[in-house]
Amino acid sequence: MISVIVPVYNGEGSVGKCLDALLNQDYMGEKEIIVVDNGSTDRTVDIVRGFDVKLISQGRRGPAAARNMGVGKASGEIVLFTDADCIPAMDWVSRMVEPFADLGIWGVQGAYQTEQKELMARFSQVEIAERYERMKRFGDVDFIGTYSAGYRKEVFSRLGGFDESFPLASGEDTEFSYRLSKEGYKLVFNPQALVSHMHPSSLSEYLRVKFWRAYWRVLLYKKHKSKMVRDSYTTQGLKLQIGLFGILFISLVVSVFFEAAFLFAVAMYVLIVAATLPFSFWAFKRDKLAGLASPAVLQLRSLVFIMGLIEGFIRRGS
Repeated sequence: MISVIVPVYNGEGSVGKCLDALLNQDYMGEKEIIVVDNGSTDRTVDIVRGFDVKLISQGRRGPAAARNMGVGKASGEIVLFTDADCIPAMDWVSRMVEPFADLGIWGVQGAYQTEQKELMARFSQVEIAERYERMKRFGDVDFIGTYSAGYRKEVFSRLGGFDESFPLASGEDTEFSYRLSKEGYKLVFNPQALVSHMHPSSLSEYLRVKFWRAYWRVLLYKKHKSKMVRDSYTTQGLKLQIGLFGILFISLVVSVFFEAAFLFAVAMYVLIVAATLPFSFWAFKRDKLAGLASPAVLQLRSLVFIMGLIEGFIRRGS
């Protein structure tokens, strides 16, 4: 038995498409679909009731709590997760289940794709694709995102599930992955297990997402300090750009008092631009417009990320 768990909050615009895709999978084995409503105030619940799925309702306790509740009600030996704004490919369940034929594998990460035409959505997909290329180079990974995730229920329950101190979709899946990896459980990446997703389509939306991810990274890294240095998902280029931006900011502040520091700040900015070029060239080969936009977008990403880290440290760092 396979249990597919979908948390949802005010998802009337997308949950129907998600469930339709899940009910039309090519997987021939036994499966159940569990939708956990997280206190929706729109037509989500009415829409879900129109499908042959199990519906569980809870107050607005967040996606981590919703997923944990879903696992608690699941009958499957393997639990799969996707999000209500994702549309799984017809073979998604089959692809997610395949790696579990190896009894030494305890978790599986699938992949995003998108059909969007907006520049920022295309940039987001290329950005994610770079991370996937990084993950392919690892035999084992330490990152599983719940948009396309699978675990053996046994180990999920043994480790206590997702950390509900993350109140939003904000890193609870990464935190659980880190715990699994630390305990020695093998996690793998299957890039053929695809779900379609609507990525941020505007620059402001994209930067807002990055800000809040950085904000919650503070809590994540408080719990797993060693992952600040290296994991299988976060590129070293991102860390370099953020570090250089931090030095640039300090240099500009110091230059108010010491003129020579301004020249150092200029040098830092040149290094920042140079640090964006490897990804920009890589992106250009896959999407020319996204590649051309990359230097500017990456600089804004680093700036917003630093702002999110500062805000997170102030509010969550103690």
